[in-house]
Amino acid sequence: MIKILIVVATEGEVKLITEHLEVINITNKFLKQYRFQQVEIDILITGVGMVATAYHLGKQLAHSFYTMTYNIGVCGSFIKDIPLGTVLHVSSDAFPETGAEDGVEFLSIFDMKLIGKDQFPFKNGELFSYHPPQLHALNKIKQVRGITVNTVHGKEDSIQQIINRNHPEVETMEGAAFLYSCLMEQLPCAQIRAVSNYVERRNKDSWKLELAIENLCHVFMDILSEIASSN
Repeated sequence: MIKILIVVATEGEVKLITEHLEVINITNKFLKQYRFQQVEIDILITGVGMVATAYHLGKQLAHSFYTMTYNIGVCGSFIKDIPLGTVLHVSSDAFPETGAEDGVEFLSIFDMKLIGKDQFPFKNGELFSYHPPQLHALNKIKQVRGITVNTVHGKEDSIQQIINRNHPEVETMEGAAFLYSCLMEQLPCAQIRAVSNYVERRNKDSWKLELAIENLCHVFMDILSEIASSN
């Protein structure tokens, strides 16, 4: 029996997907069990941010085994050539805020020699999804480089600074915490995000949140269907 864990920050980001699933059990407001054909699916709604994600995911992985794990949701894109609503596979991620300021300079934990750039689970200071589930529906999704932040970027100078320093294509508030946890547990995993907005000064009128969530549902249901057909 294949058992999948879906990690998501908010219920709204997964609401269209759950409409296609059979509810088996509601453990609490964070964890619900579903079934799709012969596939068992746990959905963990962690709340927004790295701390909430790390806590709830760590707690769940401590007592449950999964065949594969997915982090899904929306993201902001630094690349305006990527149309809003596009679904992406964030195959690498990083913690760009973790470090220290030295005047106008930023020193990462790697610059300060607190951890080696290639110390597991990092490779050259980033986290990579080394062993994502081998699925055609996943492989055909465009792969991008992500960063995970506590404060989403919305000021021109800080946006340019992070682009110069980390060269990200998208940003989220949870992705790297998810990837770090799964790498440490050696679990096949993938972070799938749909672009709801561009990284710029905050202007929610220009966001395409509903489109992003709708497209995310279509793509992820293709993934679930492929998993179910192979079970």
